[in-house]
Parts: sequence; structure tokens; C-alpha cells
Amino acid sequence: MKILVFGATGMVGQRIAAELRDRGHEVTGVSRSGGPVKGDVRDTATLAPRPRRRRLRRRPAARRHRARAAVHRGQHGAHRRPARGRGAPADRGRRRRQPPGGPPGQDLVDTPEFPELYKKEALAGRALLRFYREVDDLDWTFVSPAAEIAPGERTGVFRVGGDTLLSDEQGRSFISAEDYAVAIADELEKNANVRKRICVAY
Repeated sequence: MKILVFGATGMVGQRIAAELRDRGHEVTGVSRSGGPVKGDVRDTATLAPRPRRRRLRRRPAARRHRARAAVHRGQHGAHRRPARGRGAPADRGRRRRQPPGGPPGQDLVDTPEFPELYKKEALAGRALLRFYREVDDLDWTFVSPAAEIAPGERTGVFRVGGDTLLSDEQGRSFISAEDYAVAIADELEKNANVRKRICVAY
């Protein structure tokens, strides 16, 4: 399978790219900092030279750029279903739980204890997920990690859930970056959750 990985030099992205290559997939890594391929998800002239603009141009810019690139990759057979993943701080705002003193189903990004440092990215991620859910001509999967994600061990053993934040018996929500990469690769290969958002954690 041909797969394009954005942010391939980051803590999570490099592990995803390595996991996919170890499974025999043809991976092209893209990073704004350069190497293996320098690029930006907003650069539609490079990523999607013939995007389907009619359907997407009315959308806000950041979401429009990403969706154009994803649709274009589908037209040209690289991989039709983007598996979307981001780091833990942003993903806290894209999973739902009942916070202390908050109403059921409130997003973590909307709670008082959510770190201000990660709020902008979290809100952007939530907006992107909402946009994907509105698109009717693109298959996608949105893979969210646990509340905490860090380098660790590749065990291949973790839980997969839906929109609810997963925590262990002690209340901790954690997954290693290595096992998050396994979850991404598994989803790309199995197509088990098309047009869904899933969460992964121990």
C-alpha cells in the first residue's frame, strides 16, 4: 500500500512511518522541517495539483487544504482513506467524557482544567473532525490516542474504543507512541472503522 505520512519526523509521526515500513508498505514522509520530503499539508499545489475544489472551497482554509489533499490521494490510488492522528494534548479536545462538575458528554477542551497551551490545536482538531463527518465523498478514519502519549514499548496490546476517552482501572489514560503507531497501521490495513473516529489506550 502507498501511504503518505504528514509530520513524519515528529515523535509520533516517525514511529508511524517506521511501523508501516516494517509491514512492507511504501511510505512517503512529509515534514515542514524537511526530510524525508519537505512539504506542508496546506500546500495543495504540490499535494493535490488537481483537487476537487467545487465541493470543498467553501470550507475554512485549514480543513479545506487537508481534505483536498486526502481526496486527491484517493483519485490517484495512494490510499483512499486517510487515517488521521494527532498528539495527545490536541486529542484531549476531541474525545468526550463527563468531567468533574461538567455536563455529560462535554469535550475536555471545554473544561476549566484543560491546559491553555494546547487549546488552539485541540480546537482545530475538533473542527477538522466535525468537517470530516460532514463530507459525503471521502472515506476517512480519525484515530485519537489516549490523554497521554509518550515514547515507550511496542506491545501490540491495547484497547480500541469509540468517542469516549479510555482510561485504566486507576483512571490513567495512556498509550505509548509505538503502540499508537500499531493502531494506525492496523486500521489502515483492516479498514475496520471507515468514516468513524476511534480512540486507543491501554
